[in-house]
Amino acid sequence: MAALPHQKYSLRSQEYVPKWHRPSHYTCVTCSATTSTKPKSGSPNTGRLIIEPQLVTSPMVTPTSATGTLLSDPSLQSTWTHRAWVASGCITVAIALAKSMVAAATSHVWLEPMLAGYIGYILADLGSGVYHWGIDNYGDASTSLFGSQIDAFQGHHKWPWTITRRQFANNLHALARATTFTVLPLDILSDDASFNGFVSVCAGCIMFSQQFHAWAHGTKSKLPPLVVALQDAGVLVSRAQHAAHHRPPYNNNYCIVSGIWNRFLDEQKVQINIAILLDQVLW
Repeated sequence: MAALPHQKYSLRSQEYVPKWHRPSHYTCVTCSATTSTKPKSGSPNTGRLIIEPQLVTSPMVTPTSATGTLLSDPSLQSTWTHRAWVASGCITVAIALAKSMVAAATSHVWLEPMLAGYIGYILADLGSGVYHWGIDNYGDASTSLFGSQIDAFQGHHKWPWTITRRQFANNLHALARATTFTVLPLDILSDDASFNGFVSVCAGCIMFSQQFHAWAHGTKSKLPPLVVALQDAGVLVSRAQHAAHHRPPYNNNYCIVSGIWNRFLDEQKVQINIAILLDQVLW
């Protein structure tokens, strides 16, 4: 995971609020004073210093005012490198799925590969929550290996609406690259229907979890009807469930595939208990 010395808060606190959740928009009021060197004749204030306060208010920066800038931000645009990684990730996942289906058809055994795929789907949600928790709370942009992911996720908590402005390949390329390097060797080495079924579904859900995450921030009227139906059915993480992740105390609902693990992890305070354990072991 990320380098622990960069942690932003005490692990022993059970109700922590990371600094990127603290209010970041303020109205600045500047007070200026002017003096008059020419006293008015007959005035009782002749010879006195006259101070005239003036309030100058700077405009508040809001998500709406920032939208125009974000749309033209190059960091939100997809590059051909991004698209190439997403394509390679999709190809490796498709190969695993195809090999699973061919092996199942040859052996006439479909139940085991289907169950293996379902287990992959369930565990992908758990994995997304653990990873999301880790990079939300540890490290920064300078952390080796995971720095760019940490910076993106922690920045997302300052400006959560920006994920809906990211282009598709820009949003998925980091996970697609990891998927390619992980799944490709398995494609070459394994011909087992159940194993490949598990790998294809689990890796595919993890790779597309950032897109599921983006949809969870979308407006219902702007989302495809199929996506809304899957969210409402609990197949994909819902908008309402993920919205709770961006409300105080900001330490719950980390899973972003289906969200099926969120209730259990939050009720058992799994993330907090892991943090306390790490604190005891490392410090």
